Amino acid sequence: MPVNGGIERTSTVVIGTGLSGLAVASELQRRGVDAIVVDGLDLLGAGHPANTSSLQRCDAADAATLRERNEILRHLRNYAASHNLDVRGSVRALQLDRLMADGTGAGTAAGLACLAGTSGSDSAVAPSQGWAVRTPGGILYADHLVLTRCAHSQLRRMLVELGVAVGQNLMAAMHALGMYLVGVGELITPTPKEVLRQAKVVGQAISAKVHPEGLPSLLGGQLALPA
Repeated sequence: MPVNGGIERTSTVVIGTGLSGLAVASELQRRGVDAIVVDGLDLLGAGHPANTSSLQRCDAADAATLRERNEILRHLRNYAASHNLDVRGSVRALQLDRLMADGTGAGTAAGLACLAGTSGSDSAVAPSQGWAVRTPGGILYADHLVLTRCAHSQLRRMLVELGVAVGQNLMAAMHALGMYLVGVGELITPTPKEVLRQAKVVGQAISAKVHPEGLPSLLGGQLALPA
């Protein structure tokens, strides 16, 4: 679909504006890492639909877990609002492109500059490697990408289509590319507490790359969640 030429740079793009996306975005904010959160219903674009309807939800038949999930989500939304997290619920991710340092293959900086409606001389706005998330309003360039609600089988297929040799260790292949998962399990959606644990682990991993020298303390205060 047409792109209007808007281009933005950020450290991390989080795809998914639900509990998982807000949890990792809040963790990144506390660690001084810039992030933009967008909706992920069309995660892989029209040609690569992110069909998550077949995934069993852990809270489907558990009223107590559902209440816990809603309470945590309420706290996360309050935190996002009070700390000005860049959450764009009305912006949908349409397509992902991997940027490669050697300039070969799909998703190169020059190619994505053309997609954005810019000239070749403007391609310097794109990083030499990382990710480009295409939205109806343009392209978000980021060093790191966090996905939510996507099955492992879908991720393997997507990585293969991007030219990535996955091998046996899916997580290692993803992390090497700056791609992370939060709120995703092998067979079912993780519990709310497991989602928070995953968000903390991913926040630490990305922060360690963005701030290799370390930060003196977490920013934004503590995120008070129900016990």
